[in-house]
This record gives sequence, structure tokens and C-alpha cells, in this order.
Amino acid sequence: MRSPLPVFRHSRRAIALAAIPVLIGIAATSAGAASAAGTKAARAPQAAGWVTTWSGSAMSPTPLASSVQSLNDQTVRDIVYTSAGGDAVRIRVTNAFGDAPLTVRSATVARQLRGAALDPATTHRLTFGGGPSVVVPKGGSVLSDLIRMPVPALSSLAVSLYVPGSVTQATYHQYSQTTNYLAGGDHAADADGVAFTKNVSTWFLLDAVQVRSHARGTIVAVGDSITEVQQQRDDNSRWPNFLARSLAARYGRNAPAVANQGISGNRVLSPSACYGAALVTRLDRDVFSQPGVREAVLLEGINDLGFSQEPDTGCFTPNTDVTPQDLIDAYERIAAAAHAHGVRILIGTLTPAEGYSYWSATAESKRQAVNAWIRGNHVYDGVIDFDALVRYPGHPELLDPRYDSGDHLHPNAAGRQAMADAVEPALTR
Repeated sequence: MRSPLPVFRHSRRAIALAAIPVLIGIAATSAGAASAAGTKAARAPQAAGWVTTWSGSAMSPTPLASSVQSLNDQTVRDIVYTSAGGDAVRIRVTNAFGDAPLTVRSATVARQLRGAALDPATTHRLTFGGGPSVVVPKGGSVLSDLIRMPVPALSSLAVSLYVPGSVTQATYHQYSQTTNYLAGGDHAADADGVAFTKNVSTWFLLDAVQVRSHARGTIVAVGDSITEVQQQRDDNSRWPNFLARSLAARYGRNAPAVANQGISGNRVLSPSACYGAALVTRLDRDVFSQPGVREAVLLEGINDLGFSQEPDTGCFTPNTDVTPQDLIDAYERIAAAAHAHGVRILIGTLTPAEGYSYWSATAESKRQAVNAWIRGNHVYDGVIDFDALVRYPGHPELLDPRYDSGDHLHPNAAGRQAMADAVEPALTR
């Protein structure tokens, strides 16, 4: 495996840019005053020891992407993989894209035993404001009360939510590559998992699991499928998973939490019915509202360039011909927003994609221009040259075959491990 490439660090220059729009009305929980333009960004403080050990960006359901968009008197059992451990846990229930208030009648959290089965010794009923049920407003989210429960780092938890009645538009995260479960009726507390007869690859109604921890804050990886995907279902081999394991081995219980906010197909500038809200509109919910957030790693933009070559229909709508300057302007706005929230932010160069279905010579020319700006920019706190790390020597438009998953866009497990290895030296200690 190659040694990690050097990480380039820059001081921020003053920038005066319009604020990034907020998609939904969730206030950021990161404390800390906005740093003045042109000065070093203050580190976001930890929120009473809480960090986000797992996350999955909320999405609006659509029949274009999934056969399951609604729930009817069902219990969902979401399986999540932790990064940092802690001595207490709470969850964030999301109704960000619901078309009506959402009622959760009962909820539990437990360690996963196998499949839909729970470890009964660790099963705890969750409460909300002291009660067993909660109504989540349309477009909002609600935190559960804390449960004192040992949560090991790098372990699988099951979060079960019983939703009575009909939910016609259930907020979800579509492409989890994780086996999750549905049961008819209220089976939130069932440990044996027998009632959970339907498997789905979607996380429903849950977008964050938080732990009270000695962890050194939360690191948010924000991006598209290159950040989201893994080798195969349930193997937890995304590059943020590799990073979390490496940090745990190095720092033990003080290792930072790693929250993955990747969405397959996601774009920086444009939303999609299939691929989620535009990145510039989901930052408050996905990044700045995470407790203890201190750093973010941004790797996104390849779909903005590639989709520019696609027809303006279906999942590609709305579609515009994105220029390098369009992306650069957005990157500057994102950096400004991060620094205003006291978050240190790193940016990665866009990795090769020639041979992928949407790629073209025009898109490649744009990618090279964008990467040239990323490497020389002075608004981010660091640059991670993912492109130089995974490209084929002598053929910069291609993924190195050693790192190619086979589709010529997504790195394989070795490539994702190399990416994590390159990120770690860039993080603050």
C-alpha cells in the first residue's frame, strides 16, 4: 500500500460571500462565535461530552429510487455501526422530509446480536421528554432522552421505532448497504427479531446516534457515493469506517467520533429526487448540528460535473451545465460557513472517473481545472490529494487498477483504506 501523500495546509484569506441557505429549520448545536474573516477558525467546542458516533443523511423518499417510501403501523429496526464508544446514548429521530407530523409510539436501543435479533441484556426503552412516545413536527427532528448504557466503539447497535398509523412520506437514507428490518405492529422491544420478516437496505426515520464520550469531538465526512459506499452489504468498509478504526487503534477511548454524511449521487449545487438535497443546503443539518463537531472532510463535486453530460430527466433533474467556477464559488461558500461555525474544514481533490457511464472529455477537463484550484486554494484548512493518491501513474484520468472497484469511479477496499490513511495525518490532535 502506498504511503499517505503529504497534506497541504493553508491559512484562510478573507472572503465575503453570501450565506449558504438552510434546507430545514434545525438550529446548529455547535457553540462558539463566528471567527472573523481572515483569522484562524476557532475549534468548535464539545457539547457536554456528546459526539455523533453514527449518522446517515436524511433524504426525501421517491419511487424513482426505492420501492418502500411509506410505513403503515410498522416497526423499523435500523442497524448502525458506531465509531466512538461512550457510557450513554441518545438518538435523533428525523421527519425532515415528512408531509405531516410523525408519531413514534415506542422506541428501543440495544446491541445487535445477529440479524434482527437483539442482545436482551442491553435492550433499553427510549424516552422523549420522559415519556415513551413523541410527535416529530413536519420538517423537524427530535432528540431522545439519554439512556445510560455502555456503547462500545466499532460495534453494531439496533434502533427500533414503532410508528402507528400511516406515514405516506417516511424520511429515510436510501442506500445504506446495511440490512435493516421491518415488522408489522409494535415490536420495538422484541429481542428475538422473529417478527421482522422484511429486509430493507434503507435507514428509516433515524439520522444520528450520539454518545456521551471521552472522544475528542466529532469529525464529519461529507460527500457522495465515494464517501458512502463500502465493499459489500454489512461489511462496514467505507473509508470513514477505516478512519474510525485507525483512530480507535491510535487513541483508544479518546479517539474522535466519525460521522458519515455521504449520499450516493449527491451534488454540491443541485438537488435530486433520487440523490438527496444539494450539499450547500444540507450543511446545517448534516454537519453543523452534530454535537462536538470540530472538523469536516469534504469530497464532492464529481457528480456535478458528470451529471452535466446527462439528459435532464428522472434522477438527473434538475440538470445544469456546471462549470469549474460554479463549483469553486460553492466551495468558497462552504468554507466560509464552516469557519463561521468554528469548524476546521479539509477539502479533497476529485478522483478520476474516465470509463464511468457519465464521463466525457469535457467533464475530465473540468475536473482538472477544479483540482488545480483545490490544490492552490487558501480558504480551506487543508487539502487531501485523493486524486494523486488513487490515479493510475501515467494516466491521470484513470483510477489505478489496484484501487478500482470495477466501475472506474468508486475505489475498492484497498483504495478506501488508502484514502483513510491519507486523511488521518491531516486531522488535528
